[in-house]
Amino acid sequence: QISKMFGTVVVGVGIAGLARIRDLMNPMPSSPSEHLKLFGFVSRRSFGSINEAKQISLEDALRNKDIHAAFISTENRSHEETIRMFLEAGKHVLVEYPMALSAKAAHELWEMAEQKDKVLHVEHIELLTEEYKQLKKEVAGKDLVKGTLHFTGSVLDENKSGFPAFSGIARLTWLIDLFGDLTVTSATREKQKDKNYSRMTVHFQTANKKPLTWIEERGPGMRREKKINFCFTSGCLENFPEAPRSSVGLFMQDQNLFAKKLLGQVSKEELAAEKWRILRCLDLAEVIQQYCEEPEKIYS
Repeated sequence: QISKMFGTVVVGVGIAGLARIRDLMNPMPSSPSEHLKLFGFVSRRSFGSINEAKQISLEDALRNKDIHAAFISTENRSHEETIRMFLEAGKHVLVEYPMALSAKAAHELWEMAEQKDKVLHVEHIELLTEEYKQLKKEVAGKDLVKGTLHFTGSVLDENKSGFPAFSGIARLTWLIDLFGDLTVTSATREKQKDKNYSRMTVHFQTANKKPLTWIEERGPGMRREKKINFCFTSGCLENFPEAPRSSVGLFMQDQNLFAKKLLGQVSKEELAAEKWRILRCLDLAEVIQQYCEEPEKIYS
């Protein structure tokens, strides 16, 4: 087991892809990441090489027997197709969230990975931030009365990133991870095309019938930030708890987790819980999109 090495390829070299190349080339000493070896990267643009990593064609990446795993960092819209190609080629896959822009596709891909006995790992760095870890500790054991999570950010190209319930699935993941399973009670979306502004408002109920609201708001020049207001029987939490800086980068933490899965070091229970959470969030994202796009059918 010690010497087992997994050849990897990075597909897509945007911000995440470049971080992936950097981390694969500089694994944390004596961490699971030392079992990953970067073979090269695939991009539609022509680079030749980036830091010593060489560019290879998609065909080579799929055919090469020395490449065991692909890190997919392309735009959201092409995740599904790219995952499918690499699973079909018998490779393990790490993909940036959201894994697909429809729940059906996500379930199909997951089934395919299981049939081929390959690891399909979806990056969720939003659960790895120190800010979030502290928040989770703070919320643990408290009884929710009601809550709101409000995200603002700059404009996204929806043709590439998908509907806001999918592109913003990190927020939904937080809510499910903090408060357990949720049911969508209503969802609406306001768009001002001329101002390039969009605001999605989703109302949920927890298993105990408590209301939670998620607002995803984007417009030109809007600062990227999250505001919380969670009220418990013991009082309200309106600010994030103080959190230390982590010494290990988020992508590196995620890469270590992927490597642990490849090495068979993650328990069946953990894998099952993660699968449930990821697919549940994608199912909910789809329900939200349907509510926002077809109000007349749902209310009539």
